[in-house]
Amino acid sequence: MPAPAGIDARLTPELAAVVSGARRRALRDGDTQIDTAHLLHSLLEADPEVRSAFAGGPQVARVLGYLVQRSIGYGLRWQGTVEDSGAIPVARDHTVTGWSPPAVTAMERAPELAALRGEERAGGLDLLAALTCDGACRAVEVLERAGVDTRSLSGRLNHASRQV
Repeated sequence: MPAPAGIDARLTPELAAVVSGARRRALRDGDTQIDTAHLLHSLLEADPEVRSAFAGGPQVARVLGYLVQRSIGYGLRWQGTVEDSGAIPVARDHTVTGWSPPAVTAMERAPELAALRGEERAGGLDLLAALTCDGACRAVEVLERAGVDTRSLSGRLNHASRQV
């Protein structure tokens, strides 16, 4: 399950570690693909900046609670299915073995968001912003079930990405 072509070189070492964590989580959960929820889970566990983007510790705890439930039952309905929200048509054109189309789209979008800030490499907040761009992906579903206002979060993150 290597990252989408050319992406690894455009990630900070910290974000590359997040991707490795998502890969391990997918394998451990018996999933055939890294999806947006795997990326979100790994981001929240590894990146304090990402955790600080949420409305305090209780909100992060609720999100992590839903993500943990995923591996013990909540996400069973996702197992054996391909995450393809259809919300971002570009995802339909990208097939990367071992990655869901929305996860590929988010991984490609994160370096673009970093570039808007003049950065060469994408960090955790860039990936979180990219994940929230697809309102129908699994990561957004988890966030919303945990009570996160994803539109507001996405707006804040994307506004910050445009600040140079």
